[in-house]
Amino acid sequence: MRIAMMGSGGIGGYLGARLAQAGEDVTFIARDSHLAAMQEQGLYVESPLGEIKLPHVSATDKPTEVGFVDIVVFAVKLYDSEAAAAAIVPLVGPATRVVTLQNGIDSANTLAKYVPRSNIVPGATYISAFIKHPGVILHAHGNTKTLVGGPNDPVVKALGSACARVEGLDIQIVDDIDHALWIKFITVSAFSGATSLMRCGIGPIFADPESRIFLEQLADEGMAVAAAAGHKMAEGYKQQMLSLWKSFPAGTQSSMAIDLGKGKPIEIEWLSGRIHVLGNELGVLTPAHSAVYRALHLHSAGTQLSH
Repeated sequence: MRIAMMGSGGIGGYLGARLAQAGEDVTFIARDSHLAAMQEQGLYVESPLGEIKLPHVSATDKPTEVGFVDIVVFAVKLYDSEAAAAAIVPLVGPATRVVTLQNGIDSANTLAKYVPRSNIVPGATYISAFIKHPGVILHAHGNTKTLVGGPNDPVVKALGSACARVEGLDIQIVDDIDHALWIKFITVSAFSGATSLMRCGIGPIFADPESRIFLEQLADEGMAVAAAAGHKMAEGYKQQMLSLWKSFPAGTQSSMAIDLGKGKPIEIEWLSGRIHVLGNELGVLTPAHSAVYRALHLHSAGTQLSH
C-alpha cells in the first residue's frame, strides 16, 4: 500500500517506521530539523518491542510531490490540525482513506472541512511515543493498541491485513469507533491533565494521596460528561483506567506534559478545555478539568506566550 504519514512525530514516526520496515511504501510528511535528519540519516526508533533502523526513508514537507495514496495517517498535534488538513488535499484521491489518530473527539469534523467525510476514518491509538531528537523516535512502553473504524471498508480492511503482518503493531478494526474515541478522550484528558499540572510521572501521583484524589476526580468528571453526551462508560471502566495507568513505568508522563516541559504548544484546548466547555453545555460540573484548563491555558501556545 502507498501510505503517507501526515505528522511524523511519535505516533506517525513509530507506525510509519514499522510499516516501512515491513516493506510498505511509506512517505513521511515532516518539517524542520526532524525532516532534515530523516532525509540525511533515515529514521531510528527505540522501542521495548525492538529497535528499528531505517537508513533511507522517503520524507518531504511537500505533499504535492507525493500524489494520491491509499492511506493518509493523520497524526499531527491538535493545534496543527487546520493547516495539516489543508495540506493533505493533494494526497487524497477518490479511494484514499484518511485515518485520524489524534487525541480528542474533533478530528473528523476538522478534516471534513477539507476532504470528503466519506474518505475519513476516525481512529484512536494508545501508543506512547515522541521525538527524542531529530530523526529518532522513542517508543515509551510496549502498548501499541490502535483502534480504527470502517469495518466494512475494503481499503481499511487492506490496511488491517497489512498491519497484521507487522510485528510491533496492534491494529483493531471496530464497529463503534465513536465510543472508542470517547473512551480515549476521557482517559487521555485525565492523564494529560494530571501529569502536566503536577509536572511529574504517574507513579508519584498514585503514591501521594491528595494527588491521587485529583487524578480520580479528573477521571470521574470525564466519565460524567461522556454519560451526559450519550457515551456512558461500561461498568468497571474507571478501575480499568486506573489499572492501565498503574501498569506504566512510574516516570511515564503524557505527551502534553512532555511538550509543556519543552516549552512547546500544548493540546489543552482539546482535552481538559473541551471537557470544561462540554460540562458547561451539558450542565455537568467539572471543577478539576476547569482548573487544569485555566491553569495551563497561559502555556497553550508555548513559551512565546508566557515570556
